[in-house]
Amino acid sequence: MRIAQVAPLYESVPPKYYGGTERVVSYLTDELVRQGHEVTLFASGDSETEARLVAACPRSLRLAKRRQDQMAHHLVMLEHVFQRAAQFDIVHFHVDYLHFPLSRREPITHVTTLHGRLDIPDLAPLYQEFREMPVISISNGQREPLPWANWQATVYHGLPADIYQFRPEPGSYLAFLGRISPEKRVDRAIEIAKQVGMPLKIAAKIDRVDKDYFESVIAPLLRSSLVEFVGEIGDGEKDEFLGNAYALLFPIDWPEPFGLVMIEAMACGTPVIAYRGGAVPEVMEQGRTGFVVQGLDDAVEAVRRVPKLSRKRCREVFEQRFTATRMAHDYVQLFERLIERHQAVSEAA
Repeated sequence: MRIAQVAPLYESVPPKYYGGTERVVSYLTDELVRQGHEVTLFASGDSETEARLVAACPRSLRLAKRRQDQMAHHLVMLEHVFQRAAQFDIVHFHVDYLHFPLSRREPITHVTTLHGRLDIPDLAPLYQEFREMPVISISNGQREPLPWANWQATVYHGLPADIYQFRPEPGSYLAFLGRISPEKRVDRAIEIAKQVGMPLKIAAKIDRVDKDYFESVIAPLLRSSLVEFVGEIGDGEKDEFLGNAYALLFPIDWPEPFGLVMIEAMACGTPVIAYRGGAVPEVMEQGRTGFVVQGLDDAVEAVRRVPKLSRKRCREVFEQRFTATRMAHDYVQLFERLIERHQAVSEAA
């Protein structure tokens, strides 16, 4: 199968540090190549891939200097995609709705995986206008704000089976990995650690838009002797950071579309304590890979119950449900169905 993967340009594929969407695109692209498909990746020039790379800009936009108009590079990339569209059996977009006006007007087989939250009111009229666009969800919970969209499937994220090392023995600290932002609620993680008297290590990036929030709300909380702020870390450091943790805290306060860090922790054998929201109940197995909680007291009690969990079971669930092999298989089945449907419509016309 000849497949085009179209990634956002904000981070490289895979990202050097934080970047869930680009990381998933990387895992999927390389696994599709491994399975024998002919894949072209449209991404930033500093991406590393087993596929053929078509670069729309020399370097990922977040790390590049003097990149003020990020949308300009995405429009260049979309032009490159549609110039080459006839070369592919299917074009798989990961850039939200940017391509919709072009896809509506070009007779190509395409599908879009939506990676972000969909409960923002501004999105409803847009997806209503482009209601025919075929889209994929990364969890069933992600669909709830737009149940009438042209959903083709839900495909859960997956990781290469060997990317994280299973560690059977628990560490002595709690871990938080992600972004410093109001919806990720690292303040909750700090309070949980204080309540149970355990060290907390925070590995997180701070986006420009969240700097004021960090400085005014979070920075004062870091003065606790129990809290260590590690900063943003890359793939090479995450294995040890998550694998040596007692448990991962995922105290979100938003409709999480998936939560990649939860399956990264499971791959290491590390249990997860997550606040209920969005995809969390779909990804987690209550009392097996961790605990889904609904408040501070519940979270504190969950930390105390971690010894009852099996780290081996966490790894087994990852291997059964969340590998890149399974993810690619699900996508290939969907691609084949969409290609057949497109061919049938073309022949009927």
